[in-house]
Amino acid sequence: MRLIRPALTARQGRRAHRSPSSLLAVAAATAVLALTATACGPSEEKASAEPSSSADRSSIDNKIVIPDDLKDRLKEHGIDLDQWRDGEWKNWDKDKWLREAKDFVNPIIEDLWDPERMRDADKAPEQPVDNDISGDAGVTDPTPAPVQATNAQTPYHDSAAESGKLFFDGPEGSMVCSATVVKDPAHPGKSNMVWTAGHCVHAGKKGGWYRNIAFVPSYNNSGLSIAELQNAPKEQIAPYGVWWGQWAQTSDQWISDGGPTGGQGAPYDFAVLHVAPEKGATGKSLEETVGAALPVDFNAPAVPRIDSMTATGFPAAPPYDGQKLLQCKDKPGRLSLTREDPTMYRVGCTMTGGASGGGWVAAGQDGKPALVSNTSIGPVTAGWLAGPRFGKEAKGVYDAVSRKYVGQ
Repeated sequence: MRLIRPALTARQGRRAHRSPSSLLAVAAATAVLALTATACGPSEEKASAEPSSSADRSSIDNKIVIPDDLKDRLKEHGIDLDQWRDGEWKNWDKDKWLREAKDFVNPIIEDLWDPERMRDADKAPEQPVDNDISGDAGVTDPTPAPVQATNAQTPYHDSAAESGKLFFDGPEGSMVCSATVVKDPAHPGKSNMVWTAGHCVHAGKKGGWYRNIAFVPSYNNSGLSIAELQNAPKEQIAPYGVWWGQWAQTSDQWISDGGPTGGQGAPYDFAVLHVAPEKGATGKSLEETVGAALPVDFNAPAVPRIDSMTATGFPAAPPYDGQKLLQCKDKPGRLSLTREDPTMYRVGCTMTGGASGGGWVAAGQDGKPALVSNTSIGPVTAGWLAGPRFGKEAKGVYDAVSRKYVGQ
């Protein structure tokens, strides 16, 4: 089994279906620098109510002052932010690949994600896996019949305003995932929170946080072809701007057990980002800017009680090119990887790598649309997708991110 995820840039002449994760970014001299430290933990008990370190909001020459304790921690890893700004972020030496939850940093680099770089971060290789996993432990329903992914109605902002594309850098190049704007209990109607897969921010047990994580809502809003995108202005490709991850949090299980082919950690393969606009304060939150955000249901109905789920994402591996938003609608089944871990949802769907992290929507407890899962794993034959069922661990991550920005 493999993770459904991002890829290398086409310019590098190769593709990688690698797990995404949190990112370390560079701060341009004129960019607003937003540095925070993540708290660890999938549960509310383990997550601290406040960040262990956050950016001092006082401004000097339009720059945010970096707290000394954060500077010291980065220096312990041999990281100098001035050097990072000049390209040192490309150094993926083991000792410089920050892994622990408290070490997540993602300074804004203005215009790093230009149209060409966004287009090129769209190829995902495929790794052969067995499509039939009916012999796995626990409760697993028969493999679902493939459901052909269909194009979302354009403009995407009208049909799926909460959906977007996630960009980030890893050791093998620039990669992509999908993500969803979600409600923030601490800021009703003014959320800056984005939901995605854990492997879209952190590489799991053998790696650390990814770098330069940025979210683009309604990417390629008009559904232009690659040829048409060659000369399209950034305003058409990213009509609601580029939003950088200020802070990211995933589950302890993903950090300790997650791997490049799914397996252990997949039932906990979820993450939440708190984002900020690349060009500085606009006076509007992400939710206000795009006009939408989904509630998250942490107690979704059991599989037999769900008529259908709709999975949304930007698949990038063939036959897709990563430039268009697609959807699959199917009645879910159950997938159990181990008897000890929670059972996952599974739907028939032909979406491929790049769709990872994309939201799964179903009727919540109140009958209204809610986020109930995200794309995590699937077979190379692209006949189905599986995603975690959100429970107490997912709620702990979600609540912790919300609490950290109370009063800001």
